[in-house]
Amino acid sequence: MTEDDQLMIRIQSGELRAFDELVEKYQGPLIGFFFRNTRDSQLSEDLSQETLLRVYNQSWDYLPQGRFRGWMYRVARNLMIDSIRRQSHDALIKAYTGKQADEDDSLNRLASEVVSPEEKANIKELALIVDELLATIPEDQRLTFTLHHYSELTLNEVAEVMETNLATAKSRLRLAREKLREKLTLMGVTGPQKN
Repeated sequence: MTEDDQLMIRIQSGELRAFDELVEKYQGPLIGFFFRNTRDSQLSEDLSQETLLRVYNQSWDYLPQGRFRGWMYRVARNLMIDSIRRQSHDALIKAYTGKQADEDDSLNRLASEVVSPEEKANIKELALIVDELLATIPEDQRLTFTLHHYSELTLNEVAEVMETNLATAKSRLRLAREKLREKLTLMGVTGPQKN
């Protein structure tokens, strides 16, 4: 049984501290997931809170089978889709108001532990460019990419969240990477030089 499953069992038994732990663990990653897909920091915070409330309210239906993150991100994805449907068709364009640094971003954490300040600046600049380019690729590919790379879900979990099969999830991830790589190349951004 996973740590998240144990947390959900504690929530099901009425332990309020367990829900606080769940919020501490997942609020930042959820905000990052929503922001990368909506470009609206206030909406991202609202959707994150709503997701966590729904997880709490639906906790009694949760079966501890080691699939918590996939289940939670499916709730998040469905909330985001519903929210976007309620807004006008160009909601993503109107909602983009700038980039807010996401300190919980795993790439930034890793970079701060391993690389020099100059390399950190380059990685941060590249992350900003990639975040902007994400808005230009199809939604299914963008969601697959952000769930896998930023929310750190496995491809099996991504397939579950996206309600598709593993082969489709792999294909969408490959297409997202190819499109991003192509757009970066057109901008003159290349990968690390091989020795």
